[in-house]
Amino acid sequence: MKVGLFFGSFNPIHVGHMIIAQTMLESGNIDELWFVVSPQNPFKKNTNLLHEFERFDMVQAATFDNPRFKVSDVEFHISKPSYTIDTLTVLSDKFRSYDFKLIIGGDNLTHFHKWKNYKEILKQYELLVYPRPSAKTPSFECPDTVKFIDAPQMQISATFIRDRIRSGYSIRYLVPKEVEELILSRKLFV
Repeated sequence: MKVGLFFGSFNPIHVGHMIIAQTMLESGNIDELWFVVSPQNPFKKNTNLLHEFERFDMVQAATFDNPRFKVSDVEFHISKPSYTIDTLTVLSDKFRSYDFKLIIGGDNLTHFHKWKNYKEILKQYELLVYPRPSAKTPSFECPDTVKFIDAPQMQISATFIRDRIRSGYSIRYLVPKEVEELILSRKLFV
């Protein structure tokens, strides 16, 4: 089985994430997409980060009705900060018959050479790259394991959504309905 791994803090997950995920499924490169909820991105210091279980619950709420979407807490159980190569190694050891592919935005590809063991990732795993408005050309030559997938470019950010919540504005249409209900019922981000 070909599985696309979509890593993120998902703080909160929003419709931009969902549209990218669905586009990746429809690209024909993967059979399933796993949202990998990251406890802490090693490149980000986010003081507004909700507890990982809250974020996991939001991703589950967003994906419950699509059998080809799964939610993974694998990074909750490995040392922090979690590095992609370590997570890929854990998953590949556990699911030996699966062909894992890494889903990243073009902006992440620009800085991919700064990732831990990035050459090893490029050698062992295929990257499915979606466009981002802020993306620049990477400073390294992309091997054949890097595939560019046409997808909508959206400027929706989790920061914008959190700011709206704190200001008392609606987040309707910015997040899946189930995520909005969870955020409101648990009074998250206030």
